[in-house]
Amino acid sequence: MPAPDGAAAPFGTVRLTPLTAADPIPGGFPTVGVIGGGQLARMMQPPAVAMGVRLRVLAESETSSAALAIHEAPVGDHRDLATVADFAAQCDVLTFEHEHVPGAILEKLVADGVPVRPGPAALAFAQDKLAMRRKLTELGLPSPRWAQVHTWEELAAFGETVPSVVLKTPRGGYDGKGVLVLSEKTAETAKQWLEAAGPDGLLAEEKVAFTRELAALIARSPSGQAAAWPVVESTQKDGICHEVIAPAPNLTEEQAAEATSVGLRIAGELGVVGVLAVEMFQTEDGRVLVNELAMRPHNSGHWTIDGAVTSQFEQHLRAVLDLPLGEVRARSRWTVMVNVLGGEYADLYRSYLHVMAHDPGVKVHMYAKEVRLGRKVGHVTVCGDDLDDCLARARHAAAFIRGDIDE
Repeated sequence: MPAPDGAAAPFGTVRLTPLTAADPIPGGFPTVGVIGGGQLARMMQPPAVAMGVRLRVLAESETSSAALAIHEAPVGDHRDLATVADFAAQCDVLTFEHEHVPGAILEKLVADGVPVRPGPAALAFAQDKLAMRRKLTELGLPSPRWAQVHTWEELAAFGETVPSVVLKTPRGGYDGKGVLVLSEKTAETAKQWLEAAGPDGLLAEEKVAFTRELAALIARSPSGQAAAWPVVESTQKDGICHEVIAPAPNLTEEQAAEATSVGLRIAGELGVVGVLAVEMFQTEDGRVLVNELAMRPHNSGHWTIDGAVTSQFEQHLRAVLDLPLGEVRARSRWTVMVNVLGGEYADLYRSYLHVMAHDPGVKVHMYAKEVRLGRKVGHVTVCGDDLDDCLARARHAAAFIRGDIDE
């Protein structure tokens, strides 16, 4: 029988009503609200449970990756002020798993006293590639040559100054979307992009002749504490991250320090709170050039779940709550992360079981997402002292789960 109002429930009493956001967490622990119901929000749940922190997610649908793992996941539109404000009112701090919430909404929340982390002033540089390029240029940070273009004539003029051109939409592009390498075959598409572009036009960049891609992963708290994981090497296929090696092989201490310094400076100058991923190109002469920014946990940091003392997901929660940041040291000499992308094989559970039996040392993370061609549906991680062995095992596991191989 329930206890009378105001009385403590006796041991063994069954709670008759579900927990709601209005109920306090035992011990006074806070609630973190996450905008977005994808796998990044989903992967925040395990550290949130361990920390005693409640996680709420504003999901796109009831079957979103995070909604299937997190109890409090109301469905709502992140572009609607009333929806986001109502969601934020039931949280102690608001953060994100994507950068698509309109700046005007975030500015209104901040004006109303909602702790938004990262704040709209910083997030603007991850939402708008033109704003990012202007800011990095202002700060004197290494970047590809670039120009803002509105017409074919402006694009052609910029093309005369660089060996090759990449055209980008300033907003909304990710995983290779909104990116066009300019050539005779793509010229008509580029003209269509220019005609459809808004008043800001498009971003034209030098197509860098890089030897590899690197990523510096930084965490920063509101009080200014910052931490940096080892710089990693990433491999992209069709604009999508395919695999990550931590730390980046054959990166000198000086080069690692330079890449880390660039990441830390960006985090400080832009006032980033939470995890910041700085994707970079490394050129033949060893220079690093900033490619793009992400102000949230990032694919290049998934290796930290199994390979670092503190994962990027725990660290992001620590940072947005202004808690002391955790140790970022790698647990093993090498960690390799390979993404599992959707293919024609939909029954992933059977191949997943085989991988677990074949190599118990492989860590498999699945996102509970519908399988579609090229879609990120999971990742695998292998840690060890032999890089070639880690690469072979991680690649085999990912390929087997996807259905590319059957042995």
